[in-house]
This record gives sequence, structure tokens and C-alpha cells, in this order.
Amino acid sequence: MEAVSLKMDGEFLEDIERTMKKHRYSTKTEFIREAIRDKIKELEDEELLRKVKLMHGASKRKTTDEMLHKAREKAFNELEKELK
Repeated sequence: MEAVSLKMDGEFLEDIERTMKKHRYSTKTEFIREAIRDKIKELEDEELLRKVKLMHGASKRKTTDEMLHKAREKAFNELEKELK
């Protein structure tokens, strides 16, 4: 595991300590690692939503309700696999 050092403003550090105590984190390292994991997950989810928005309305063909239903199911299943 590689060590990374951070310099933080005293007020920001106090906010971190107050929040981590409130939510029962035992160390700053544990708190910061989880915050980074959460941010990575959030960015990945945003990227997937952008992909879905690009796919939405991309077809110029006439589609039936049944075709739309099947396409939605397929898109949902693909997203579900990516999010697991």
C-alpha cells in the first residue's frame, strides 16, 4: 500500500474530526478512504447516467410500446450488471 500525505486547513480538519466522531469513525484514514470510495462510486454512477441519456432518443425509427419495453428491460439489466 502506498502512503499519501495531505495538508489540510485547520478548520477543514476540525470539520472532518467533528463529522467522523459523529458517525463513529475511529481514524481519519478510515474516514478519508471511505469518502474517496464514495466519490469514485458517485462519479461512476454519473458516467452511467450520461450514457443512458445519450442512448435515450437516439433512434430515428418508429418504435412500438413493446419494443420500448424490451429496450428498457435490456438497458436496465445491463446497468444492473455494471453497478454490481
